[in-house]
Amino acid sequence: MNPAPVDIAGIPATEPANLPTWLKALRQSENLVVVLCLAVMTLLPVLEVVLRKFFQSGLPASATIVQHLVLAVGMLGGALAARDNRLLALSVATHWFKGGWLTAARVISHAFAAAVTGVLTVASWDFVQSQRSLGKEFAYGIQTWVVQMLILAGFALVTVRMLWHAAPKWRWRGTTLLLAAGFLFITLWAGIDPEKLRWPAMIGLLIAVLLGAPIFTALGGTALIMLWSIGEPVAPILLKHYQLTVNAMLPSLPLFTLAGYFLAESNAARRLVRLFQAWFGSMRGGPAIVTTLVCAFFTSFTGASGATILALGGVLLPVLLAAKYSERASLGLLTGAGSLGMLFPPCLPPILYAIVASSGNQVSISIKEIFLGGLIPGLLLVGLTVLWGLWIGGRGQASDRKRFDAREAWAATWAAKWELLVPVVALVSLFSGFATPVEAAAITAFYTFIVSAVVQRDLKLFSDVPRVMTECGLLMGGVLLIIGVALGFTHYLVDAQIPDQAVEWATANIESKWLFLLLLNLILLAIGGLVEIYAAIVVVVPLLVPIGIAFGIDPIHLGIIFLVNMELGFLAPPVGINLLLSSYRFDKPILEVTRASLPMLAVMFVGVLLITYIPWLTTWLPHLFQ
Repeated sequence: MNPAPVDIAGIPATEPANLPTWLKALRQSENLVVVLCLAVMTLLPVLEVVLRKFFQSGLPASATIVQHLVLAVGMLGGALAARDNRLLALSVATHWFKGGWLTAARVISHAFAAAVTGVLTVASWDFVQSQRSLGKEFAYGIQTWVVQMLILAGFALVTVRMLWHAAPKWRWRGTTLLLAAGFLFITLWAGIDPEKLRWPAMIGLLIAVLLGAPIFTALGGTALIMLWSIGEPVAPILLKHYQLTVNAMLPSLPLFTLAGYFLAESNAARRLVRLFQAWFGSMRGGPAIVTTLVCAFFTSFTGASGATILALGGVLLPVLLAAKYSERASLGLLTGAGSLGMLFPPCLPPILYAIVASSGNQVSISIKEIFLGGLIPGLLLVGLTVLWGLWIGGRGQASDRKRFDAREAWAATWAAKWELLVPVVALVSLFSGFATPVEAAAITAFYTFIVSAVVQRDLKLFSDVPRVMTECGLLMGGVLLIIGVALGFTHYLVDAQIPDQAVEWATANIESKWLFLLLLNLILLAIGGLVEIYAAIVVVVPLLVPIGIAFGIDPIHLGIIFLVNMELGFLAPPVGINLLLSSYRFDKPILEVTRASLPMLAVMFVGVLLITYIPWLTTWLPHLFQ
């Protein structure tokens, strides 16, 4: 049974009932556009590789087209996420309030969010007009500003849908619209000194986020408020958003995500569990080894631990319980293992880290280097998790364990042969040199599509495949919205010289490099437990890189330290994403999940310290393959 479609926060996707025919047609049209964008984004690089290999030619402007398709997927996918009310949010209000109080919370949060996206819509229009005057050509005679209209359309649709989803009744939607207009009037047209409104506006934004406003409006709203309060134009937010979404390396993110979605939505999970169970299930602690390896494999492709827990939890928990692991130990192991594999190719956070860290021209990190740097640390975390699983289970269970069955092991391996080739395809195309990282991602996505829909036939070509691609586009839309506006906030930080001030303060007050690394671990652990990982990469990394340079820390080592702390933050109470998703997936109170996960938190913290204070674990392989 395939897992139900879920959003980035793990909430099941549902199709609204009793929709009018015209609205259903509109939804299907929107979905189809996103599916076509992802399909073309996949096929063009694959075709480029084939033409280059066999005909020594290529497709004109194919790289430019693929880069701008990321912009299309980001904005239209974000509009889809807003349409389905599935933009990532803290949603604290749903736990605090009921009835009329919940309606009031939604009206306030959505009004503030609509005000933010409304300003971004107007700023998008100004940005497009300024770009139109430049007269730049996109490709095949099409002006660039025409494609950039997608930014305007995307933010406009998100604004309308934020107002629509504020409440089911028209009078509350009208109230939300009036409240949003009131916020804009006070800040923009009431004639009050912007500096006096800076902190009241920031407090209002914080309240709105706590009441359920999407995370991207928190970052975008902060950038807007700060730039506006110091008299700076807000157009750079849209410029940075555009520059990031058409970054030459960024198409790797949606393409590897698509590969992960094809795997997660097929029956690959069951075949891989059978495979690892056949090979390791007869060993002492075999179920823990199986859980660790399967989770690491899936996370490396899905890029988000949430998808791993949601897709595999229902399969792996019975395996652990049947092996007489306690429910608490099983829950803790699954919650912790859900983030393993984040350092392995082709996982998304290392790719984004390499892009962001290299964008400031202070360091240059390739995708190959960051993955080579993360290989040994990733294996270390997997090994520590396996050792923990061996320690908590397997005592007195020798009589219950089945003997190794060579015939079953071979049958399971043969059944999962196509899935086992996925990392081979990804790694060979990524590291062999015959394909760029974007082309490698496209080849991997195309391969997983062929395996899932044609070879294994887990996914029906004309029903399941479009659904999976729509879900991928929706998720990437939400993520790219966060990344794009977060870069606008980073622009404000750079404009205000915050990184320079941070370097000056750190070097003046922290004398020891090792003390700095310890403090860095503690700070990053807190950030990882509170901030969505993609936003953290875009906002924190530009602050962190210059400080790391000042202390003489290898940029690749610094990157792996950052990523493993983010991975550890998934387990950090009270709001680590793994804790929340395990609570949802296994229907357990959050406090019970937190208590069960504390031992895994300690185990992984040991791994983070080893990675931090033994640099060669990270630097040896990148230097070896220079």
